[in-house]
Amino acid sequence: MSATIKVGDAIPEATFKYIPWTEALENNLACGSPVELSTNDWKNKKVVIVSVPGAFTPTCHTNHLPPFLQKYDEFKKKGVDVIAVLAANDPFVMSGWGRFEGLKDKILTISDTNAEWSKKLGLEKDLSAHGLGIRTARYAIILENNVVKYLGVESGPGVTVSGADAILQNL
Repeated sequence: MSATIKVGDAIPEATFKYIPWTEALENNLACGSPVELSTNDWKNKKVVIVSVPGAFTPTCHTNHLPPFLQKYDEFKKKGVDVIAVLAANDPFVMSGWGRFEGLKDKILTISDTNAEWSKKLGLEKDLSAHGLGIRTARYAIILENNVVKYLGVESGPGVTVSGADAILQNL
């Protein structure tokens, strides 16, 4: 995999689906309806995007996402406006994962359907041999006004350059 996006590049426009957090959602009183979120909504903001191959998958679920929630206040102190976790899963799965993790409205769970946006970045991963199809690679991006300020793409298993500590060091 060779990323086509690099530090200093503007990100390509995209529209994602996500289900906004509500108390009814958290209490399983509603399933929620997907709404659209555009990358244009991130203009003039500092955004951290964390991409995982799949919600509820072992590394993503136990090692990658939880530290971002645990260190949420540190991200806010460094001026981060939005933290979003992105995967090729559908918005309902992403919403369920967010509820399970207790993300509430702190971290958005957005669906990169068919890894379409990640493909534009050169950051998709073919996991068909494992029965998972085309997924988003494991990476993290720091954006300022939709320009890449940091890009950490994992070259192997585990979480290093795309983890919460690496991102905090680069803010």
